[in-house]
Order: sequence, then structure tokens, then C-alpha cells
Amino acid sequence: MKILIIGAGGMVGRKLTVKLQGAGALNGQPITALTLADIFAPEVPQGGIKTTSVAADLSRDGAAEELLAERPDVIFHLAAIVSGEAEANFEKGYRINLDGTRLLFEAIRQAGQVEHYYPKLVFTSSIAVFGEPLPAVIPDTQVLTPLTSYGTQKAIGELLLADYSRRGVFDGIGIRLPTIAVRPGAPNKAASGFFSGIIREPLAGLEAILPVAETVRHWFASPRAAVGFLIHAAELNTATLGQRRSLSMPGLSATVGEQIEALERAAGLDAVALIRREPDAKIIEMVAGWPKDFDSQRATDLGFVGDSDIDEIIRIHIADELKGKIGRGAA
Repeated sequence: MKILIIGAGGMVGRKLTVKLQGAGALNGQPITALTLADIFAPEVPQGGIKTTSVAADLSRDGAAEELLAERPDVIFHLAAIVSGEAEANFEKGYRINLDGTRLLFEAIRQAGQVEHYYPKLVFTSSIAVFGEPLPAVIPDTQVLTPLTSYGTQKAIGELLLADYSRRGVFDGIGIRLPTIAVRPGAPNKAASGFFSGIIREPLAGLEAILPVAETVRHWFASPRAAVGFLIHAAELNTATLGQRRSLSMPGLSATVGEQIEALERAAGLDAVALIRREPDAKIIEMVAGWPKDFDSQRATDLGFVGDSDIDEIIRIHIADELKGKIGRGAA
């Protein structure tokens, strides 16, 4: 089995790569080749699988065709610029998040017209496809009403995924990821980055900025859970999806205050004291329209498994990124 990961240089892409390298197989079939693609050639982790790393801008004409030259059996399409950057740079957001996706889908269609080519394609969508007004708990059948450019781009991607799948171009499945926390490494340009920052930085003995009120509620999943979602989606028999090819992943609904309480349980009051309240009107306005809670029973019934609570999410971060250590200098 040949696998292509587009967006392999991102945090989730790197963790997915390591997981696949360790497993050596997907859906019971040995992985014979793994191609990692991103705007800069991703680092290749150690492993026994033949792995190729390439730099590719999916929005460039011909880039998708080059990535498909070896006819990968499974494609993970993770490539996107994040919410804050997509909102700040309108043209770049649509070029990367929409045009790149459409060019990939179209390249698969063109390849299939020349020869029999019908890959499995896993597309990472987002809960940003939903926006106010919303019910308190959002069902999987909720109409898409994005209120950001990023959410709009992902919503269009979901519609394209469903249509190309319906027409037999590829076997597509879209997974709406919760906000991933705790994200390791340096902060990115995602407007939701502070949800990770208020845990990650204090655990490393660093100050964190909180731009919203502690009453803000949001929907979370750990990086470990996100990788599990991707692998399960790739292995899932999509006949069970019908025409609704995208679904909301299991997550945890928690307030910022509950995050901070979990941080205190994990690392004590000294860590909590490193959080500095600094309201940001722009972020407050953006977050106000984001989803807060989901009914993800459809995904759960299909075998997707999320985290048990916020404490587990913090424990996963400590175990995976801090090697069990907490406090100043742990990073």
C-alpha cells in the first residue's frame, strides 16, 4: 500500500507519520511507500518504511499531478493555512485552502479517466464550518453556516468531497476536527491558539496570554486523538456513510475556566499564576461565534474514539511532549 500525506510538515501530519511508521501497515495491509509533502520538504522520521519527502505547493498548477505520479492508494489531505492567517490574508486563504483542494480533487479525476485509479481520500475539515446562530449541542446534520473565511473554505471542501465521491472519482471521507489541544511547539497563527497556550506555556514555566473570559466554552481533542481519527477514517468502510461524507469527531466541551482548573490539578497554583489576562476584542468577537458542544454520536457509532476529559488531554501532552516532566525548564 502506498500512502501520501499532504501537509505532513504540520504538527498532526508529523505525528501521523510517526504512527504509520511504527505500525508499518494500514487496514491490515503493509505500507510499501510513504510520501510526505508540504510547502517545505518535511523531516523524515526513522522507520522501516520507504519514505520520500517533497516540497510541494498544492495550489501550483501541476503540483497535484506530480504528487499523484506514484498513484498512492490512500491520501491524507491535511494541508491548510490556519484560521487566523486565513482571515488576515483573504487571497492566500482561498488559494491554499480552496484552490489547492480543488486542484488535488481534479487531478485525481483526470488520472482516473486515463486509467483505473480510485484512491481513499481523508480530508481534514473543521468545526469552523458551523457558526452562530447554533443550538447548544450541534448535531451532525447541522447546516453549514461558517462565519470566517477559513470555515467557508473548509465547508466548500466538504461539498466538493461529497460531490467527487458521489461521482466515483475517489472514496472520500471528511473529518471535522475539534480544536486540537494541547498543541506542542511554538504558537501558530490560529485564532484558537490560546486554548493550547494557557496549558502549554505554564507547564513549561512560561507566561501565557489569555485573551478571552474564563467562561468561554469550546470543543477540544488531543493530538493523539486526532491521529487516531485519521487512521480510523482511512480504514473505515465508507459505505456506512451514505451521501453524508463528512462527520464531526468526538471531542470534549469545556470552558477556559475548566482548562485552568485541570492545569492546577496537573501542575499546581504556580503554573496557573503564569496565565496573564489580556482581553483582545478581535479574538473575543471571533470566538463568540464558534461552536461550543457537539453530538458526535454518529462518529462514535462508527468507531471513532476521543479523549475522556480535559485532565487526560493534559496528561497526554505531558507524556508525549514533556516526557512526564512539568514545571520550569520541562520543555
